Amino acid sequence: MASEATAGVRRYRRTADAILGTVVLLVLWRLASQAIGMELILPHPERVARVLAGLAGSAEFWGAVGSTALRGLTAFGLSLVIGGPLGILTGASDRLDSALSPLLTVIRATPVMAIILLAWIWFSSGQVPVFSAVVMAFPVVAADVAAGVRSADPKLIEMATLFGLSRQRITFGIRLPSALPHVAAGARNALGLAWKVVIAGEVLSQPVLAIGTGMYMAKSWLETAEVFAWATAGVALCALGDALFSLTVRRLSWPTA
Repeated sequence: MASEATAGVRRYRRTADAILGTVVLLVLWRLASQAIGMELILPHPERVARVLAGLAGSAEFWGAVGSTALRGLTAFGLSLVIGGPLGILTGASDRLDSALSPLLTVIRATPVMAIILLAWIWFSSGQVPVFSAVVMAFPVVAADVAAGVRSADPKLIEMATLFGLSRQRITFGIRLPSALPHVAAGARNALGLAWKVVIAGEVLSQPVLAIGTGMYMAKSWLETAEVFAWATAGVALCALGDALFSLTVRRLSWPTA
């Protein structure tokens, strides 16, 4: 009971700190906008809120938000499907880790924009954001899962080996439970990265319904407040996804690294 109460107090403090930080950010934004004095450069937050409220009244806006959310979740799921098993294999095998290290290093070092431009050549406009996000996010999952697999107690693994346990039983019975905190951390990082890459891909590929397409069209018409409004929708979508992920992890009682 005491630990639950302490956890509740900590969550309350984190929420209060987050609200305070948001208020400070809005005040600084308002002061900066007032100092610049040009809405084309930096509109007031009140102006952005009005524009966002106007956009929220249209079915097209919610269709764009829903399409972006679907692309983000698809990219996140594929990143887990690819990166999770890859992380388990590379974490359990030094030879495989060495063999795949150059490929993963190249992927991590490649600029996001280069991946998006290549995907633009290879795929349709709706597939570009998903492909780009998967390519950028799955190495994050693989690296964290591999680190978790390697974090298993070597003495415990040595004892299991002496007792004749197979490699598979050691991996699934010892290494994977030790990797759970890293799996949660890697998945969370991949989720945040997926949202950002998906929206960046939408800005370039411009699917019919997408937050990124809305941002690009608003930029084309020099509607800075609308660009901010679409960006706010993207931030809200990312924050909602992160909150739901954290809630899921707590419900599953997974520790985090």
